[in-house]
Amino acid sequence: MSTYTQILYQIVFSTKNREHTLDKESQKELYQYIWGVLKNKKCHLYQIGGVTDHLHILTHLHPSISLSSLIKDIKLSSSELIKLNKIFPNFSGWQECYGAFTYSIKDKDKLITYIKTQEEHHKNKNYKEEFIELLNEHGIEFDEKFLL
Repeated sequence: MSTYTQILYQIVFSTKNREHTLDKESQKELYQYIWGVLKNKKCHLYQIGGVTDHLHILTHLHPSISLSSLIKDIKLSSSELIKLNKIFPNFSGWQECYGAFTYSIKDKDKLITYIKTQEEHHKNKNYKEEFIELLNEHGIEFDEKFLL
Protein backbone atom coordinates (compact mmCIF):
# COMPACT_ATOMS: atom_id res chain seq x y z
CA MET A 1 0.00 0.00 0.00
CA SER A 2 1.22 3.51 -0.81
CA THR A 3 0.81 6.91 0.77
CA TYR A 4 -0.73 9.63 -1.35
CA THR A 5 -0.79 13.28 -0.37
CA GLN A 6 -1.25 16.63 -2.02
CA ILE A 7 -0.58 19.30 0.57
CA LEU A 8 0.45 22.56 -1.02
CA TYR A 9 2.29 24.86 1.39
CA GLN A 10 3.16 28.50 1.03
CA ILE A 11 6.01 29.01 3.49
CA VAL A 12 6.94 32.58 4.40
CA PHE A 13 9.80 33.79 6.57
CA SER A 14 11.88 36.90 6.96
CA THR A 15 15.43 37.90 7.59
CA LYS A 16 16.32 38.63 11.20
CA ASN A 17 14.65 41.89 12.25
CA ARG A 18 13.30 42.15 8.68
CA GLU A 19 16.63 43.58 7.56
CA HIS A 20 16.80 44.29 3.83
CA THR A 21 19.90 42.18 3.20
CA LEU A 22 18.86 39.80 0.40
CA ASP A 23 20.29 41.77 -2.53
CA LYS A 24 18.43 41.12 -5.75
CA GLU A 25 21.63 40.26 -7.65
CA SER A 26 22.34 37.21 -5.48
CA GLN A 27 18.83 35.94 -4.76
CA LYS A 28 18.94 33.43 -7.62
CA GLU A 29 21.87 31.59 -6.01
CA LEU A 30 19.96 31.36 -2.72
CA TYR A 31 16.82 30.15 -4.47
CA GLN A 32 18.73 27.44 -6.36
CA TYR A 33 20.28 26.26 -3.13
CA ILE A 34 16.91 26.06 -1.36
CA TRP A 35 15.51 24.17 -4.35
CA GLY A 36 18.33 21.63 -3.84
CA VAL A 37 17.43 21.26 -0.15
CA LEU A 38 13.79 20.62 -1.08
CA LYS A 39 14.78 18.16 -3.79
CA ASN A 40 17.00 16.25 -1.34
CA LYS A 41 14.02 16.00 1.02
CA LYS A 42 11.83 14.67 -1.82
CA CYS A 43 9.68 17.79 -1.79
CA HIS A 44 8.43 19.39 -4.99
CA LEU A 45 9.17 23.09 -5.43
CA TYR A 46 6.59 24.97 -7.47
CA GLN A 47 7.95 28.48 -6.91
CA ILE A 48 10.36 30.42 -4.75
CA GLY A 49 10.70 34.18 -4.61
CA GLY A 50 10.70 37.20 -2.43
CA VAL A 51 12.25 40.57 -1.89
CA THR A 52 15.16 41.91 0.15
CA ASP A 53 13.68 41.05 3.55
CA HIS A 54 11.72 37.81 3.12
CA LEU A 55 11.03 34.66 1.09
CA HIS A 56 7.99 32.76 -0.14
CA ILE A 57 8.31 29.07 -0.96
CA LEU A 58 5.49 27.16 -2.63
CA THR A 59 6.08 23.45 -2.22
CA HIS A 60 4.53 20.05 -1.77
CA LEU A 61 5.98 18.18 1.22
CA HIS A 62 6.90 14.53 0.95
CA PRO A 63 4.86 12.52 3.50
CA SER A 64 8.01 11.53 5.39
CA ILE A 65 9.05 15.14 6.04
CA SER A 66 7.67 17.31 8.82
CA LEU A 67 7.12 20.98 8.08
CA SER A 68 9.12 22.19 11.08
CA SER A 69 12.15 20.02 10.30
CA LEU A 70 12.10 21.12 6.66
CA ILE A 71 12.06 24.80 7.59
CA LYS A 72 14.80 24.24 10.18
CA ASP A 73 16.96 22.53 7.54
CA ILE A 74 16.33 25.29 4.99
CA LYS A 75 17.17 28.06 7.44
CA LEU A 76 20.27 26.41 8.95
CA SER A 77 21.83 25.25 5.72
CA SER A 78 21.06 28.43 3.76
CA SER A 79 22.47 30.57 6.59
CA GLU A 80 25.66 28.55 6.42
CA LEU A 81 25.82 28.93 2.63
CA ILE A 82 25.23 32.68 2.83
CA LYS A 83 27.89 33.21 5.47
CA LEU A 84 30.54 30.89 3.96
CA ASN A 85 30.15 32.24 0.42
CA LYS A 86 29.45 35.82 1.54
CA ILE A 87 26.43 35.92 -0.79
CA PHE A 88 24.70 38.65 1.24
CA PRO A 89 27.44 40.48 3.22
CA ASN A 90 25.04 42.14 5.70
CA PHE A 91 22.91 39.04 6.36
CA SER A 92 22.71 38.27 10.09
CA GLY A 93 20.29 35.34 9.96
CA TRP A 94 16.65 34.37 9.54
CA GLN A 95 13.90 35.29 11.96
CA GLU A 96 12.95 32.46 14.32
CA CYS A 97 9.30 32.27 13.35
CA TYR A 98 7.64 31.50 10.03
CA GLY A 99 4.25 31.20 8.44
CA ALA A 100 3.05 28.13 6.59
CA PHE A 101 -0.29 28.16 4.85
CA THR A 102 -2.02 25.30 3.06
CA TYR A 103 -3.87 25.60 -0.21
CA SER A 104 -5.76 23.47 -2.66
CA ILE A 105 -3.80 22.36 -5.71
CA LYS A 106 -6.36 24.39 -7.68
CA ASP A 107 -4.73 27.55 -6.25
CA LYS A 108 -1.25 26.60 -7.52
CA ASP A 109 -1.13 28.87 -10.60
CA LYS A 110 -2.49 31.86 -8.68
CA LEU A 111 0.13 31.34 -5.95
CA ILE A 112 2.96 30.96 -8.45
CA THR A 113 1.99 34.30 -10.00
CA TYR A 114 1.71 35.88 -6.54
CA ILE A 115 5.23 34.77 -5.62
CA LYS A 116 6.69 35.78 -8.99
CA THR A 117 5.29 39.29 -8.57
CA GLN A 118 6.53 39.92 -5.03
CA GLU A 119 8.61 42.93 -6.05
CA GLU A 120 5.57 44.64 -7.56
CA HIS A 121 3.37 43.57 -4.65
CA HIS A 122 5.73 45.14 -2.10
CA LYS A 123 5.66 48.57 -3.66
CA ASN A 124 2.42 49.08 -1.72
CA LYS A 125 2.70 46.73 1.26
CA ASN A 126 5.51 45.80 3.63
CA TYR A 127 6.28 42.32 4.95
CA LYS A 128 4.43 42.75 8.25
CA GLU A 129 1.27 43.97 6.50
CA GLU A 130 1.44 41.06 4.06
CA PHE A 131 2.03 38.54 6.86
CA ILE A 132 -0.92 39.86 8.89
CA GLU A 133 -3.07 39.64 5.76
CA LEU A 134 -2.07 35.97 5.31
CA LEU A 135 -2.79 35.18 8.96
CA ASN A 136 -6.21 36.80 8.71
CA GLU A 137 -6.98 35.11 5.38
CA HIS A 138 -6.33 31.73 7.00
CA GLY A 139 -8.21 32.48 10.21
CA ILE A 140 -5.11 32.27 12.40
CA GLU A 141 -5.35 34.10 15.71
CA PHE A 142 -2.26 36.08 16.67
CA ASP A 143 -1.00 38.79 18.96
CA GLU A 144 0.61 41.54 16.95
CA LYS A 145 3.21 42.20 19.66
CA PHE A 146 4.75 38.81 18.81
CA LEU A 147 5.11 39.58 15.10
CA LEU A 148 8.76 40.49 14.77
